[in-house]
Amino acid sequence: MRKLQWLAVLAAWMLTATAQAQLKIDITRGVTDPVPVAVVPFAQSPQDAAVLDIAAVVQRDLESSGRFKGMLRDAMPARPTRAADVEASSWRALRNDYVVVGRQVSRAPNQVRVEFELINALTGQVLLQEYVEESSATQRRGAHRVADRIYEKITGTRGAFSTRIAYISVDGQPPSQRYQLLVADADGENARVAMESRQPIMSPAWSPDGQSLAYVSFENRVSAIFVQQVRTGERTQVSARAGINGAPAWSPDGKKLALTLSGSGGNLDVYVLDLTTQELTRITDDPAIDTEPSWSSDGQSLYFTSDRGGNPQIYKAAARAGVRAQRVTFGGAYAARPRISPDGRTLSVVTQDGGSFRIGVADPTMGQVTALTRGPLDESPSFAPNGAVLIYAGRVGGQGVLATVSVDGQISQQLKSDQGEVREPAWGPFLD
Repeated sequence: MRKLQWLAVLAAWMLTATAQAQLKIDITRGVTDPVPVAVVPFAQSPQDAAVLDIAAVVQRDLESSGRFKGMLRDAMPARPTRAADVEASSWRALRNDYVVVGRQVSRAPNQVRVEFELINALTGQVLLQEYVEESSATQRRGAHRVADRIYEKITGTRGAFSTRIAYISVDGQPPSQRYQLLVADADGENARVAMESRQPIMSPAWSPDGQSLAYVSFENRVSAIFVQQVRTGERTQVSARAGINGAPAWSPDGKKLALTLSGSGGNLDVYVLDLTTQELTRITDDPAIDTEPSWSSDGQSLYFTSDRGGNPQIYKAAARAGVRAQRVTFGGAYAARPRISPDGRTLSVVTQDGGSFRIGVADPTMGQVTALTRGPLDESPSFAPNGAVLIYAGRVGGQGVLATVSVDGQISQQLKSDQGEVREPAWGPFLD
């Protein structure tokens, strides 16, 4: 194993520089009757006038889910900052179901405490009365955490606004393209460069603890797999074997990577690499192409793409040598890039629908795929850690964009880059 320590100055720059390509959310489809919620501007002390507008971020998060409709501030009947000051009937008369109030309080130097309350405008009941604390530098994450709690209380599903995504940005034209591996908040804001190269970067994958990324880099003009700590930039080359090194996927315990290797013979098969011992276990041994492995939620099995039946389909095999794989998807001519939901109940795939490639879902025990998206070339699905939403890569007007779709197909949105193309998203885990 070869360990690469970056210079401290370079690592600091890579992890703090704001990426040139910013993502902007455009909701393309939402529920027909979104829940009306009023997020009142949070109180601030005079010395905190320049801090982040927490309420604006919370409202944006809730609206971006496609399940909520915020109230314009100019239309609000009052500006209460505590639940005791909320006259529920006034908000109910303006057709609000819920009201959110709060306060931003400076604590120790560079520390911010956000106190917030959620009130049911129909009954006047206080549903939440909580607080979060963050540093001044991470107060946006604090706002996302507030939105997470409100979303969970109303919908019953844990919010994922405070999680992160990783994705690849490609700018320029061959042979002068620039590739960046970026990490951003789930809403596309606060993007930071984790890795940059003139050679392709591919297949980012989050570790289960959210502290590291595995990815494929061609920086030495051959494929190699690296594991990089997100905070420090320290990275380790874990696989640079002869032939193709691709498609890394973390085991649920974070101790292993499933990956695709071709060896000197050129045929792709699935392997498991123990990151501590570097022991390599061959999972598939078939003359067909076996690739794109993904772990089951219990870590006992691997899903992967194989054309051993004549066309690409999803198969499942135990994560040990010598066990025969079983086909999972049926009823369609194409299924690839399997990803299993955190609860293990839903399998996402890329499926062919007519002449288009779209994101679909299937019950892994039944195998019938239902298409969720409508694009001509949708690929690289990745589940949010709450299992309610998928992020994927698509194309709009010939340009690569990121997009999300709810697993019920009701809600979709696009995250467009203001520069270059974006592709291969990976949604990170919950961090607490």
